[in-house]
Amino acid sequence: MEDILLLLSDLDWSPLFISLKTGVVATIISFFLGIFTAAKLLHARPRTRAVIDGILTLPMILPPTVAGFFLLLIFSLRRPFGGFLYDTFDIKVVQSWIGCVLAATVISFPLMYRNARAAFEQVDINLIYAGRTLGMSETRIFWRVVLPAAGPGVASGTILAFARALGEYGATSMLAGNIPGKTATISQRIAMVIQDGDYATAGVWVTIIVIISFVIIVFFLLFLYADCCVKRRSVAIRGKR
Repeated sequence: MEDILLLLSDLDWSPLFISLKTGVVATIISFFLGIFTAAKLLHARPRTRAVIDGILTLPMILPPTVAGFFLLLIFSLRRPFGGFLYDTFDIKVVQSWIGCVLAATVISFPLMYRNARAAFEQVDINLIYAGRTLGMSETRIFWRVVLPAAGPGVASGTILAFARALGEYGATSMLAGNIPGKTATISQRIAMVIQDGDYATAGVWVTIIVIISFVIIVFFLLFLYADCCVKRRSVAIRGKR
């Protein structure tokens, strides 16, 4: 017990703060981009939607290191776009915390997008027609009718996107590197200490990430269970009527 307390007292907690900060920012970006993209593609032609949907879903299927490789090709200072960002706006993506956020966003975005799109497609079209009958604009219908009706699916996508961003490793290692106190996340820290043979420290970080992941999963399942109970009650009330 004393060894564990000593290990915890000497532990560098920066990977936890970097992971949480990266996960939150990446989830916020994925949330708005996912909702915007899913809403726009609802009105696209089937062939166009299929192509764009395949492109947006690709990071979820490809190995994260492959996604990180493409990001490195785009944002490297030796490449035109990466050099332009650095020379013009003094923005350095490679080996920076911005790179952590970008990599986590790219990997977690498909989860947010797919869940949001599925939720929007299940919204009762009669609700939209009712909003139009009342003279509501399309923008107001989306924010006041469609989004609340698709709330459970959007919420589940947000939770899953955060969990994915929190545990991202491959793309982050390729783009942001593993700089202690700057870009070293929990996943990167685990890989590093295992390479050094420090299994005790690795066990601590594994325990921390397992607890966080378990809490996220439980919260997600409780949310889905509560939503199912609400729907069942509403159906039962309608049946009695």
